[in-house]
Amino acid sequence: MLDLPPSPAVPADDGSSRRRISEAGRAQPVLRSPRIRQTRPAAESAKRDDGASWQRAPTIVGVQEIPTHFRDLTLDAFVDRLASADPVPGGGSASAVAASLAAGLVAMVATLSEGRPRYAVHAATHARTKAAGLELADRLLRIADEDAAAYGAFSAALKLPRETETEQATRTAAMRDAARVAAEVPLRCVEACLEVITAAELLAARCNVNASSDLHVAALLSEAAAKGAAANVRVNLPSVGDSAWAAAIEQRLEELLRGIAGLCASTHKVVASGESRPPVASLA
Repeated sequence: MLDLPPSPAVPADDGSSRRRISEAGRAQPVLRSPRIRQTRPAAESAKRDDGASWQRAPTIVGVQEIPTHFRDLTLDAFVDRLASADPVPGGGSASAVAASLAAGLVAMVATLSEGRPRYAVHAATHARTKAAGLELADRLLRIADEDAAAYGAFSAALKLPRETETEQATRTAAMRDAARVAAEVPLRCVEACLEVITAAELLAARCNVNASSDLHVAALLSEAAAKGAAANVRVNLPSVGDSAWAAAIEQRLEELLRGIAGLCASTHKVVASGESRPPVASLA
């Protein structure tokens, strides 16, 4: 991983929202709040062509159809799922996948630069950014899975009974726990996007010039993915029920997005200049 500035302190929770760790030591899927889809009765969908409104009811469907790993789908199958009426994958998973593609481009440019005498002075940078890109691409695909898994957990909390005061309290607590983790998952995506663009900027003008435009694309994808993930963080904050924690997360988001925007601008400028840069002293 690349060295990044330390994150500001975020108030600790009681541990209920932290990712569960399996016996094998791998993080289990964590949570994102669901999108409430509006549907119309099948009988009316065929006849209401005059612009009149039909009776709509919020529904949450398809939760049990989430694949184990989106990476196991073909690209065509993933896009079909994204375009379908199924609730997942949604914008959070799409953002993580886009960021994974950006990381893959960083690794590709580094790979195309390795072993070339013209760029030998930057060998350490190539090795560092290739490793970072491959690790980040894998991590972001896991985040895509975790983001989708959140849908089911939050929807399950919404469906808890609420007839008695005890049931209402249990339901509220479950929803808040799910919302907290639902905010944490896309936050980790934004943090990973900062790592991706940090690697891209480091590699810019220290790589195979014939592949440098791919770093421009990586920067664009990283920034778009970060903004998409940040929107998913923010939509969950009001449901957490902890204004101090929400404020700290919002501050962290702002810092991350500013850093990403600055590095993206630098990457675009360096790539457009066509000039080479000296080796990174700390990596030489």
